[in-house]
Amino acid sequence: MKTTSAQLKNLRIAPRKTRLLAGLIKGKSADEAVEILRFTTKRAAEPVRKLIQSAQANARERGLTGELYVRSITVNDGLTLFRRRPAAQGQLKIIRKRNSHVFVELEAREEQKRAPASKKKPAAAAKTAAKRAPAATAKQS
Repeated sequence: MKTTSAQLKNLRIAPRKTRLLAGLIKGKSADEAVEILRFTTKRAAEPVRKLIQSAQANARERGLTGELYVRSITVNDGLTLFRRRPAAQGQLKIIRKRNSHVFVELEAREEQKRAPASKKKPAAAAKTAAKRAPAATAKQS
């Protein structure tokens, strides 16, 4: 399986907020992830969407074929800017402006035909029903 990646550093949105989007798109196809992010109302949606599109462009440049899936998306802490704000009784309150580093990895999967799901054998179904039947009669008495 071939992979390609892209990274976005120092995104001026807190990692906690960006991780919410990462959970939405992990494991989805890249095209589906882009569509999900296009209609998500979070501020981090647009930069993450552009990052996935960048990873798709990287895959085209490398000649990867097949359907692209989001193999992993990692959101790490970036630099934290400290700002001060006056507080009561002459004190200062520290305000932390957090940044994120986002790393996305896409995987090219070839389309595979799935075998139809096997049906349970009648003997196995009867055995399961027999196990359940005595338990049901014991509860009734």
